[in-house]
Amino acid sequence: MNFKSIATLSLLGAALTACNQNRVQVTESGLKYQMHEDKEETRKAKVGDILTLQMTVKNSKDSVLGSSYKNGSPIIQQLQVPSFKGSLEEGLAMLSKGDSATIFVSSDSLAARSGQPLPAFIPKGSDLSYTIRVVEVQSEEEFQKAQASQRDKQKGVDDKLIAAYIAKNSLSAKKTPSGVYYVVSQPGAGAVPSRGDVVKVKYTGKTLDGKVFDSSNNQPQTAGGIDFPLGMGAAIPGWEDGLMQLPKGSKATLIIPSTMAYGQQGAGDAIKPNTVISFDVEVVDIKKGAAARGGGMPGGN
Repeated sequence: MNFKSIATLSLLGAALTACNQNRVQVTESGLKYQMHEDKEETRKAKVGDILTLQMTVKNSKDSVLGSSYKNGSPIIQQLQVPSFKGSLEEGLAMLSKGDSATIFVSSDSLAARSGQPLPAFIPKGSDLSYTIRVVEVQSEEEFQKAQASQRDKQKGVDDKLIAAYIAKNSLSAKKTPSGVYYVVSQPGAGAVPSRGDVVKVKYTGKTLDGKVFDSSNNQPQTAGGIDFPLGMGAAIPGWEDGLMQLPKGSKATLIIPSTMAYGQQGAGDAIKPNTVISFDVEVVDIKKGAAARGGGMPGGN
């Protein structure tokens, strides 16, 4: 066999491999999938692992229903035992770090599992397609260590950014041990709130460039402030930490590092990953121990 024949066979083999990777295949359980890139030598996902994924979800009409690329951050998901035959979890368990694939999941099976009717944009009998790239596969312990390391690095970045912002705007700010800065524009009186208390707060949340992403003024029923329980995990840590520095009647601006806010995930289009945010707040009232007694939750009197 001459070199030309060998080269031709090699090209044919590569073409057949590529064709095989991109064809739709079906598992014994009925799961349909299409491999785009298969990294056989890398770590394969198993139940309990934490997966970092880039993902785009489409309906049968090829309309995009969601995309981690558009959101600006990957999806972090712990791999669970498949909840039904042909589930997304079953497909994820086939993948390794660096793999790229499209997994087709029956919309009828999803509806039956959730007990909810399908929305109009997902036809009965159709499949949802999940096009996935596996960025990382980690054990829960490995993931937590990596997150802690990333937070430590980000703290330094955020602190420099906040310091520059404070200097530029000539603010007189104080800093809590956790890294939240607060600037008091109107001092209050009395004791500061603590865990188990319910505070009524008027607020406006902004990014450091001044863009408003939320405000109690947005709705008539919250214009007088919202009742908020401290220490119940109902809000970002920086919000609670900042409010615990302010007695009743205080008006202040809280400047919250991303590690005490929405972190690496961000929050929709308004708050990108690793974004420092601020809140202009007014502490309208404090009810001591109301949260611990089971009263005064948001929306209460």
